[in-house]
Amino acid sequence: MSEDRVKIAGQADEESVVAALTIAFAGDPMTRWSWETPEAYLSGFPRFARAFGGGAISLGTAHYTEGFSGAALWYPPGEGPDEEALVGVIEGTTSEARRPIVYAIIKDMGNFHPEEPHWYLPLIGVDPRFQGKGVGSLLMKHALEVCDREGVAAYLESSNPKNISFYERHGFFALGTIQHGDAPVMVPMLRRPR
Repeated sequence: MSEDRVKIAGQADEESVVAALTIAFAGDPMTRWSWETPEAYLSGFPRFARAFGGGAISLGTAHYTEGFSGAALWYPPGEGPDEEALVGVIEGTTSEARRPIVYAIIKDMGNFHPEEPHWYLPLIGVDPRFQGKGVGSLLMKHALEVCDREGVAAYLESSNPKNISFYERHGFFALGTIQHGDAPVMVPMLRRPR
């Protein structure tokens, strides 16, 4: 795959980007813990993706690869998720028993965000049919070139332990862990510019 296959997602691409991420996160430990049944996941995750990372589309910082085989939603320094919309999604789609844990996790996520200006990657995913074929690396390299050119750090939370080595290969390192109740462990990670 070549660099020119990374495209900027516009409003007309939103449904395809959200669908790509929904497929990519179907086996993710944290998202599947958050929405316990397939029906709850398929109903809740697309709304969550829009609230958590969808603002990147209007900012011009959402990327996808050919055929929507993968997508990455980045927030530039000073930007972030729509917190009011995120609370609405959590209230409307997660079980009442899990909500306090979800809120505790989100609070810890906020505590780990660097105070220095940074690019934030709330969501990156690859369609399982294309995993292991360089799609994730292509998306990651595309955005990290911007971080390096600007001399700005990049930050993310890994919701799947299987992805930590991928992020480490791209220069990220773990800042700690986030874990509450019976939820899976989440790992906040930072990358300094090169």
